[in-house]
Amino acid sequence: MPVIDTTHDEENLTLTLVAEFAAPPQRVWEIYADPRQLEKIWGPPTYPATVVDHSLTPGGRVTYFMTSPEGEKFCGLWEISSVEEPSRLVFRDYFADEDFNAVESMPGSTNTYTFAEVAAGTRVTYESTFESLDGLKTVLEMGVVEGSTGAINQIDELLARA
Repeated sequence: MPVIDTTHDEENLTLTLVAEFAAPPQRVWEIYADPRQLEKIWGPPTYPATVVDHSLTPGGRVTYFMTSPEGEKFCGLWEISSVEEPSRLVFRDYFADEDFNAVESMPGSTNTYTFAEVAAGTRVTYESTFESLDGLKTVLEMGVVEGSTGAINQIDELLARA
């Protein structure tokens, strides 16, 4: 399994997942840079994603929805802050309504993804920072660790097919 570590730090309001992949950083980066590849790994296996808009540039937005096995749609929005291809991506991540407006009653987070070369290929550190402890606890109770781990663990299969 690609995910090798998960931690949450209530004092610093962070959730961190670390994964390793047997591919160079540029190849792993391309999964996030290409909306069709991102669809294959964004969301747990039983909640496939559909990317609607994809502008992976500072000031850009990525909008998507995940579809449950029952057909219910869950929308999300990234607001891109910083892009340093192929080593770092920073964005605000929000739950969104059907028109891809942030849902203010749900916790948003600032996400920093770092892609580092290691002997086995690439280590990606996924760090989410929340504005409040309640926000962090809310997503933990919603199963974000399990959902994110399931999503990230799909990357190996995508890399093997390429």
